[in-house]
Amino acid sequence: MPDILVPETADLARMVTAAGIFAVPTGEVRLSPDELDPAQIIAGSPQVSSAELWSSPDGSQSRGIWEITPGTVTDVERDEIFVVLSGRATVEVEGGAAVELVPGSVCLLAEGAKTTWIVHETLRKVYHCLS
Repeated sequence: MPDILVPETADLARMVTAAGIFAVPTGEVRLSPDELDPAQIIAGSPQVSSAELWSSPDGSQSRGIWEITPGTVTDVERDEIFVVLSGRATVEVEGGAAVELVPGSVCLLAEGAKTTWIVHETLRKVYHCLS
């Protein structure tokens, strides 16, 4: 099955408003490459990509699909909930817990948490973020 292209965010918002619904098979959505700050990379050559499906008019919230390939990176988190669709990773919080992420995991991230992502298998998630 070919990759599915998601409409631009503004067009998608109009489609959802008109139809009241939008659905895609998340594993087949074509993602666009994102920049990863080289200073965040601890090990390997991880690459990140995403597709934003929605953002609030004021930019304070967003929803979409995000993916990272194997490697180890650091991050400072936003207030986020996500569900792992595929892949496997360990996320360690500085001064806190470590969690194992597998398909079906639901994860909440706290604004400002300093994390280390150890990605064992390419991880794809669907997310909702507040900023």
